[in-house]
Formats: sequence, structure tokens, C-alpha cells
Amino acid sequence: MAKSAIALMIAFILVLGLALAALASPPPYDFVEPGKGGPAQDTYLPLYDEHEYLPAALSVSATMSEALPAVSAILIDQQTGRVLFEQNPDEQVAPASITKVMTLLLVMEAVESGRISLQDMVTTSEEAASMGGSQIWLEPGEQMSVDELLRAVTIASANDASFALAEHIGGSETGFLAMMNNRAAELRMTGTNFMNVTGLDEEGHYTTARDVAIASRELISFELIQQYSTIWMDDLRGGETQLVNTNRLVRFYEGATGLKTGTTSRAGSCLSATATRDGLSLVAVVMGSPNSDARFAAARGLLDFGFAHYTSVTPPSIEDQLTPVRVLRGVEDSVMPVFEAPGSYVVEKGQADLIEQVVTLAEDVQAPVYPGQVLGSVDVMVDGSLVGSYPLRAADGVDRMTFTRAFGILVRSALTMA
Repeated sequence: MAKSAIALMIAFILVLGLALAALASPPPYDFVEPGKGGPAQDTYLPLYDEHEYLPAALSVSATMSEALPAVSAILIDQQTGRVLFEQNPDEQVAPASITKVMTLLLVMEAVESGRISLQDMVTTSEEAASMGGSQIWLEPGEQMSVDELLRAVTIASANDASFALAEHIGGSETGFLAMMNNRAAELRMTGTNFMNVTGLDEEGHYTTARDVAIASRELISFELIQQYSTIWMDDLRGGETQLVNTNRLVRFYEGATGLKTGTTSRAGSCLSATATRDGLSLVAVVMGSPNSDARFAAARGLLDFGFAHYTSVTPPSIEDQLTPVRVLRGVEDSVMPVFEAPGSYVVEKGQADLIEQVVTLAEDVQAPVYPGQVLGSVDVMVDGSLVGSYPLRAADGVDRMTFTRAFGILVRSALTMA
């Protein structure tokens, strides 16, 4: 009996100490989701931007030192968005039908979200039927499915089909244009402004090679679009309307997956080309070439350069480097950091064995800790150079110790020991 009394007294002293420490500390904050107010979190950690779409360009070989036959161009890794080559990437230019990369992106997102389906029937308006340039000669009142219109836009760059899809999703061209410009802003396409959904020359309608790469990277991430962008020849209306892909690389370049051509008098010849080989996926954008042959030659040169000089590598595991982070004044002593696997990174060939991950983890953190709270970061390094970062987050939440909680613990301890 004396031993039980002594143990009870020790438990009381320990719990009372925790409660007093909690009361002496600043009052706890209410649970706040990241980015929605509340106390600043982990300001001592390296900044991590989850929306860094296109990091600064890497150095490239002298084989690419001569200017490409284009006003602007860029080559990026699709997985990470890392720039492998650039030439005037931020110069604002007319985009021609490269505009339809954004049109198609919004269609893909609408299909994925369930807002529309590939089987939806779309009725052609007078305005859609009046579109000039590349077209499938839609008649006012004619109906086609979303699937058929997607084939017309992706394969043959049909302006009338693009306009019909825009009206179907946005209610009108004006409504869809607002969606296009809003999505561009979300993707931080800061050099872009859309004035129409087709790419026909118009004052104030412009983009940049970098912005096209951003949108193309987003679009090609949908597996569905590749079911259309890799088709070389197709037909509509029971074979009456033939479709031939305007992107020659789809037929003649190994690993080509898309994506979109464009040509007008103001824009010149443009191309956003995507391809995958041996696990490495690239996006090459060429804007303002003097003719069609020049744009395809430039795009092939960019893709050839990328596949010849770079490879895709998955970093080694960091599981053995992670340890629990101590939680101060919490109902739990510690919390375990977790992470989402970063996927692969593009590195120069010959450097695959030089990739490493450097873990920065907080020694301790004040309660309360919310699930997903940033506890540290991981820098992915190649031969001492930073090529990527990703956060380490709390696996679970930990509430703050309060007098009420401490008293509850005391009572439960007493009942257990009685």
C-alpha cells in the first residue's frame, strides 16, 4: 500500500509539472490549415516553393551554342520542369494555334472532373461554323461528340471544333476566355494573354516560349490527351472528313507523344513537341520559325540534344535518415516526418551516381502540431548542385498539453494504479 501511495505521489508531481509548464507558455493556437492564417510555421527552414514550374536553366553543351532558326525556344524536362536549354524564352510572341494547348488543357480538366464526358453531343453555333483557318467545315446546328471534336482539334488543329468545345465548356467564347486567362494566371504564365480560343492573329493575343512549355507540361500529363496527340491519321463523318496530324514528329520521331503546331502570318511557324525515351520525357517549344521545315528541324534538334545529354534518375531512399521530431509541451513526445516520393530527376549523363539527398529536419517543434505541418526539407543534389527540393511533413497531429488534459492523465493514472 505504501508503494502505491509513493507511486501515486510521483505521478501527481510529474503531471502537475507538465500542466504548470503548459500554463506558463503562450496560449495554444486553434488548428489552422496550412496557408489559411494562424501562426507562422517553420520560418527557420529553407523556403520550399511547391509551384516552381520552371527553375533556372542548366548549363548546356557547346553543341547548342548557335541560335536556332526561331524567335524563341525552350527545352524542359517534363517530370520536373527543369530547363535544359533556352533562347529568348520570355519574349512575347503571337502563338498561332499553339493557343489550343490551353484550350485542350481546359477540356482535359473538364473531362477528368466529370463536368463533361467524351460522349457529350455538342451543337455547332453560327459563330463556331464561321471560324476561318484550319477547320473541319462544321455546319450551324451540326452535332458532334466531344471525342470527335477533340480529334479534330488535336490532330487537324480545327478552329471551328476548338470554338465549339469552348462554347460547350464556357457557355460562350467570352466565358471560356476568362477560364483560359485564369488558368494561365494559376500556372504563373506571366507573359501570356489570350484574346481568342483558336490562335488567329489578334492584337493583344500573345504568349512566350516559357509559358507554352508550362501549359504543354500540364497538358501532356493527362494520359487521355496522348490518345489523341499520337494519332497520325483519322477520319470523321464516317470517312467523309480526313484528318492528318499537322505534327510530323508524331510519325517520324521515335518516342513522340505530341503535341501542337501553329502557323499564322504574324506568328510564323510554331511547335510544342513532346517525346519520351527510356523514362525521360521532354517538352521542346519553338516559336516564330521562318517556315514549317525550320520549326521541325529546330524541335528535333532540341529533343535530340536532350536525349543525348540527359537521363532520368530516381534518387536513393531517405527512409534511414528520418528520425522522430521531438514535440515540446505536447500530449505526445514526438511526431514522425513523412514525405511524398519525388519521382525522378533529370541529370547529365555520367552523373547518375552523383545524386544524393540532404535532409534538413527540425530538432523539435512546439505543440500543437497539425497533420501535414512542415518539419523539414530534402534537397536533391547532383555533384554539389541543387536540382530539386521537397518538404518533410508531420504524419499526425499532436495536441498541446493543457491543465485539463494533465489532470485527466493524473486521474487515469490513479485509477490504473488503485
